[in-house]
Parts: sequence; C-alpha cells; structure tokens
Amino acid sequence: MLKYILKRLLWIIPVLIGVTVIVFTILYFSPGDPAYLALGDNATPEAVEAYRIEMGINGGYWERLGNTLLGLIQGDLGLSFRSKTPVINELIVRFKVTFDISAWSIVLGIVLGIFFGIISALKQNTIWDSLSTGCALFGISMPMFWQGLMLILIFSVTLNWLPPSGYGDNWKQMVLPVIALGVNSSATIMRTTRSSMLEVMRQDYIRTAKAKGQTYWVVVLRHALKNAMIPIVTVIGLQMGTLLAGSIVTEAIFSIAGVGKYLVDSMLARDYNAVQGCVLLIAFVSAILNLIVDIIYTFIDPRMKTMYESESGIKLFKRKGAGQNG
Repeated sequence: MLKYILKRLLWIIPVLIGVTVIVFTILYFSPGDPAYLALGDNATPEAVEAYRIEMGINGGYWERLGNTLLGLIQGDLGLSFRSKTPVINELIVRFKVTFDISAWSIVLGIVLGIFFGIISALKQNTIWDSLSTGCALFGISMPMFWQGLMLILIFSVTLNWLPPSGYGDNWKQMVLPVIALGVNSSATIMRTTRSSMLEVMRQDYIRTAKAKGQTYWVVVLRHALKNAMIPIVTVIGLQMGTLLAGSIVTEAIFSIAGVGKYLVDSMLARDYNAVQGCVLLIAFVSAILNLIVDIIYTFIDPRMKTMYESESGIKLFKRKGAGQNG
C-alpha cells in the first residue's frame, strides 16, 4: 500500500508540469500586455522594457517557459505583477480562507446528502422520497452565482439576518458562502446515496441480516450503508474538487479574499504568475484529494487494499521470474 501511495505522489509531478505548460501557453498567447496594463498606455518603451525585465516577462516563449518550469521545480511561482510579492506567499494566506469555506461546505453536503439519501431510499415512492429527490433536483439545477445572489437578497437585504460579504470577523460571515457551496454538493451526494442504498438493500446479505434478527437500524447503518459507501465516497471526492472550482464564483460574489477571488482579480489584471499559481494550487489539491479518496477505499472495503498489494506482488514476482530466466 505504501508503494502505491508513493507512486501516486510521484505521478503528481508530471501532472503539475503538464498543467504548467498548458496554462503558460494559454496565457502567453492571450491578448493584452501586462506591462502596459500596469504602467499605462502612455508609458515609454524604456519603462515598459524595464518592467518586463523586472517581472521576468521579457524573453521569448521557450525561454520564459523554461524559466517557469525551473521556478516550479525550485518552489518559486514568481512575483505578482500587481503587488510585486511572491505568489506563493499570497496563495498561502488566501488558501486558509478557501480551505475553511470548502471544508465546512463539504461537511454540510455530506451530512445533508447522506441523511436525506438514506431517508429517500428507505421511504421509496413516498412523500418523503418525492420531497428529497425534488429538493435535490432543485439544488443541482440552481446556478451557484444565482443561488449566492438569492441568499444575499433574502437573508441580508430583506431579513437583515446575516452579513452580505466579508469573511473572518465572525461566524455569521461564513454561513451564506457555506450554504451556497454546500447545497449543490449535498444534492449530488443525496442522489448517489439514494441509488446506491436502493441497490444494496435488495442484496441477499441484507435479507440474511434481517433473518438473523438484527435490528432495523443496525441492518441499515452497519450492513447497507457500509457496503453502499464506495460510490458515495467517489462522489464526495469529486465534489471536493468541484468546491475548489466553485469557490471562484462564491468568493467573487461574497467578496471573500480567498484563492478564487485572487484568481479572478489576477485574470482581470493580466497577472500571469498569479493566475498560473492559482491553477497549479487547485490542480495539486485535487490530485491529493483523489489520493485520499483511494486510501479511504481501503478502509471501507479491505478488498481494495488486497488489490493494491496484489498488484505490487505480481509485478515483483514477474521481475524475479525474469531475472531467473535471464
């Protein structure tokens, strides 16, 4: 299992290099000159060239790409064109805010999604099933920006219960962004939980557990839910990555100084180093989350751990056999 984890961690390196090349190429050929945007249209050619040299954007495509990849290997994402501070320092400060919002949002999504998914599966074709699936369909269909604006309009403007923007002063500022991000995730998790539970509840081992005299909720939680968790965990892992992308919209709407808003502001300012750093951070976190999901699989279903170990054992056996034949 340890070899599998190390192998997955090593695969993150070529992924980040590939993302860097793609993002750099898109930004390089995109219209607009960050030097003129920072200095103004009336800047002299000498001032523009000096700015380009200072920011490291004065070379050609291959030279700048090489410098960018070298900086990535050294852990240097360059300087922000706007603040002239290291991009990695800006990301470290803002990632904590984005992580807090995303973490509370996925907790909300997991709790609501699994709870109502179980209720909907156990009460199939009843009013509770119809209400749960209807709310899930509504939650999935709502665009995140529209949902955020409606939450501000209702709870901030009309009822004046919660602040419409900001983050960090008190817990009330966290409520609306977490709901805006978490509702969509809970709807997706709920639908997956319902379908997985309906399939598991029809299995023979569930009827066997009932025949042995197990209580209703022991059968549901210990036998049914545990065996239904593989697709649920998969969806939860995907939703974690989606929340990072969704934070771009949410942080812009609620004026939260996180990675998402930093990415939007950097794109508008043609701050290429900052844009590239944000995308790399999202790609790295997504890869780590996928690895964590694969590790969780082994705790839910021991057969997954056996499969990973057997793959390593088969490869080792083949190598020994090849060595003996040689």
